[in-house]
Amino acid sequence: MYDAVVVGGGPAGLSAATWLARYRRRVLVLDAGEHRNRWVDRSHGYLVNDNVDPKELLRVARGQLAAYPTVEFRSGAALGARREADGTFVLQTVAGEVPAKRVVLATGVVDEFPEVDGFFEHYGAGVFHCPTCDGYDAQGCDVVAFGWSSDIAGFALTLLEWAADVTVVTDGSRFEGDESCRRALERHSVDVLEDDAVAFIGRRGDLQGVRLKGGDVLTCQLAFFSIAHHPRTDLASQLGCGLTGEGCIEVDDDGLTSVAGVFAAGDVTPGMQLVQVATAKGTVAGVACALSLQGQPAASDAPAPGPDPEAELS
Repeated sequence: MYDAVVVGGGPAGLSAATWLARYRRRVLVLDAGEHRNRWVDRSHGYLVNDNVDPKELLRVARGQLAAYPTVEFRSGAALGARREADGTFVLQTVAGEVPAKRVVLATGVVDEFPEVDGFFEHYGAGVFHCPTCDGYDAQGCDVVAFGWSSDIAGFALTLLEWAADVTVVTDGSRFEGDESCRRALERHSVDVLEDDAVAFIGRRGDLQGVRLKGGDVLTCQLAFFSIAHHPRTDLASQLGCGLTGEGCIEVDDDGLTSVAGVFAAGDVTPGMQLVQVATAKGTVAGVACALSLQGQPAASDAPAPGPDPEAELS
């Protein structure tokens, strides 16, 4: 019986596990390795870790977490989850069932990508999904923005904070923005091309353009996309956790879901989706999860816990 199982080994999950470990709780981290930024070369804006390889950031974090004796890592996904009658939980994995007193869901999101030849050669070096994260590097550049929903209008206009020029390519779909979206884009000279993009031109780190199905080539030094992203909420749904209208896991200020004993953190919860925000949310959920266990006996091979202050002082 683990005190807590953390599902997800990205910034939110590792942060939650670190704080649970510092409360001397026995923690299992289940990590499928499908981190959102696994294709990205550099992560930006993280205090004292600006412009760092996100894989290196996770490697260091995992190494530091491994120094805590009550922490265990296991590669692989959680395939299912259920809540028992006594309020504990069981996670199903390829290796068998894992019982736990608490669960922290840090399962992240899955992005939809443009269907363009050479996408993964450039993704994370010249093609990005987040203007906040990577827009700074678009200063003075010609930029292509992939998308067709009404949201792509605001997305493209945001890129003009840095880019010299932005062109929206709908990848063959009909642009879904209304007349106000079209007028706003026209005012700022953002063209909308309802054409298929067939290939990226150039080498990784040296994007030169996008070839369209009609034969034209759009010159660009960077590209961004905003199509859709889907929070990974299968486990949350199995456990009965409430979801927001956008499909994220609903949490309170402590990262607690609508199900007692289940916490969530990171991009799978509402709010800004940045590495440093995910880490902060993991900290909040990890500490709150640990505090929810105060006064309860620790797992058999974990240190004896301290008293529950609220119970002692009531």
